[in-house]
Amino acid sequence: MTSGNSSAPVEGTRLTAVADGTGLRFGWDADARIEVRSLGTEVVIEANAAGLRTLAGHLLVLAGDGVPDGAHLHLEDGNGLEDGSVGLVLERDDDE
Repeated sequence: MTSGNSSAPVEGTRLTAVADGTGLRFGWDADARIEVRSLGTEVVIEANAAGLRTLAGHLLVLAGDGVPDGAHLHLEDGNGLEDGSVGLVLERDDDE
């Protein structure tokens, strides 16, 4: 993982996104660090404990009752992910 300043929002930050009229609240743990790297045929998500809790929370929000199919969250270099990360999209897809 890179060292230095984290690109994650500051502690307690809550992002409310609206998907089909449903408000989704995403939060970040204090000191969360998340880095995403593409290694050809593999993607590596490397995070400290706070970053793992943050990702788990994002996934639980998307898995919640009443969250519509297609609801998603974009995490990018400088916007939730460490500098140099490749983008990551977390998306709910209930189609079988």
